Amino acid sequence: MWFSPSPHRSNCQAKQQQRQRQFDALPSSYNEACTEQDNKILDLSLSDLAHAHASSSISTPAILQAYGKKVVAAQQASNCIAAVLIPDILHSHAPQLSLPATTDIDSSQSSPLKENHLLSGVPVSIKDCIDIKGYDTTVGYSSRANKPVTSSAPIVRLLHDAGALTHVKTTVPPGLLGVETSSDLFGRTSNPYNSEYSSGASTGGGGALLALKGSMIEIATDIGGSARLPAHWCGVYGMKSSTGRFPSWGTVSPLPGLEGVETSCSPMARRLEDLEEFWKRVVAMRPWEYDHTCIPLSWRPVNIRGKKLRFGVIWDDGIAPPTPACRRALQVTIDALQKQGHDVVDVSPPSILEGLMIGFQLCFSDGGVDFFNAIYKDEKLDPVLTATKSLLSLPQFLKSVLARFASDPVQSAMLTSVNTKSPSQERALVVAREEYRAKWREVWENNEWDFLVCAPHPSPAIPKGTAEKVTLVSCANMMIWNILDYTAGVLPITTVQSTLDALPSGFLNSSEYAEMGVVGKGVYAVYDAIKMDGLPVGVQVVGRRLEEEKVLEGMRVIEEAVRASGISKGRNEGSGMNGVAGKSGNI
Repeated sequence: MWFSPSPHRSNCQAKQQQRQRQFDALPSSYNEACTEQDNKILDLSLSDLAHAHASSSISTPAILQAYGKKVVAAQQASNCIAAVLIPDILHSHAPQLSLPATTDIDSSQSSPLKENHLLSGVPVSIKDCIDIKGYDTTVGYSSRANKPVTSSAPIVRLLHDAGALTHVKTTVPPGLLGVETSSDLFGRTSNPYNSEYSSGASTGGGGALLALKGSMIEIATDIGGSARLPAHWCGVYGMKSSTGRFPSWGTVSPLPGLEGVETSCSPMARRLEDLEEFWKRVVAMRPWEYDHTCIPLSWRPVNIRGKKLRFGVIWDDGIAPPTPACRRALQVTIDALQKQGHDVVDVSPPSILEGLMIGFQLCFSDGGVDFFNAIYKDEKLDPVLTATKSLLSLPQFLKSVLARFASDPVQSAMLTSVNTKSPSQERALVVAREEYRAKWREVWENNEWDFLVCAPHPSPAIPKGTAEKVTLVSCANMMIWNILDYTAGVLPITTVQSTLDALPSGFLNSSEYAEMGVVGKGVYAVYDAIKMDGLPVGVQVVGRRLEEEKVLEGMRVIEEAVRASGISKGRNEGSGMNGVAGKSGNI
């Protein structure tokens, strides 16, 4: 007897076939190697490309061909594409696209651009949780596949009005939850440096695409590191803004209506100068006139170059100490800053675990109903999702019993705290969040920091399929800034060095490892500097609320300091192990 496939399987098959048809509709030249002209276009900065396109020095077909070739190659290398919009752009702009693809490039900027040219010809990829009219917004769920939306999000309308080319949508895990980007709908997205490793999540597709030069800008989202983890693991740049600074309406959340920890819609880029320039131009478009949730706040230039700055360092979040490669990246950054004359001090912040537990309780105060209702019964779940679902489904009395026997404080806190909340309990959590924010404000002002620096995550990219060991809690050093609504950016510093970053022989049998908490043990269990050799490693720069301009400048200060120190991103000299956990932040 023949059985028809389930709705889940049918949706996945139809979506994958649709994606293949979109690739098949691309010009045959997109399957060829990049020409010298293509590479010239790919090497242009955002400002130079926008000006050259607006002045007709470069045609739209030439830009789409250069970036389209990289899109095809990136998909083959990492499986990072959810949808290809290029055929529709070529078709809908046919009269405009008649310029020859070999026009001489003139990127000189002799006159300012008009508003409708601010992002002229700039390829911008869109995470598949942001609405573009006529295309699916799947959020990684097969239940949302093959259902094109009828209107575009404000940020997409702004991009189109500014002349940007939204050429692809990028892959995400189901519900945007996890540390790997993998789903039945699209398959697994791999790291651009090593296909056996993860690209991060939930903007894993965007991170991989940027690293492989398939886009200039990615519009990401971030509720717990979703833009910053892929930036760290893929060697690109990303900055989480404070709520309301960047247009976010029309971004589909897996937790609709959640205000306790809000999603930040934030861009990522291949180059820091492009990330900053993109921010300036989006704000120049007055995004608050497109999105009612956007704060009417113009760009405020910050000049901190040549000034002596004060950086606080968080060496350890108290949950999982940074692995040797990540500790070395932090040490390299500190050494470079001190060499430039900046003050760098170890800090003892309020408990990060306390803030993390407030955030997790707020995120899953409905018991995960909204999140898991969108998942089909036969849909394969990432281990992080499976663990979350199991935790939420356990009876509270059983979790209380298990918590009594849990020797690890993180396990105990998760068992006793993360469960369905009543309205009054949820309001009490909001009060607790505000009290926690007040603690941070006091500590920050008393210490007069300009910035904080820390590892974005305790590990470089993890091997594929190991998320269950690493767990979502390992992202504490990123999610904490969402809970505080602080601005936080990630930039690449170095790469893993097999010898320099190796664990001591027998470390997993050592007393230092035995004393780690369960999350730290999970992270270190999958860390292998030899196999991870060459993977990117970044650092995170944190500013206070609505300090996007300042954090971008702080990222620039660090990048220039590291460059001036003579340290190459691929061949850093560092202090080696000298204690896996590094200095103590007394958290």
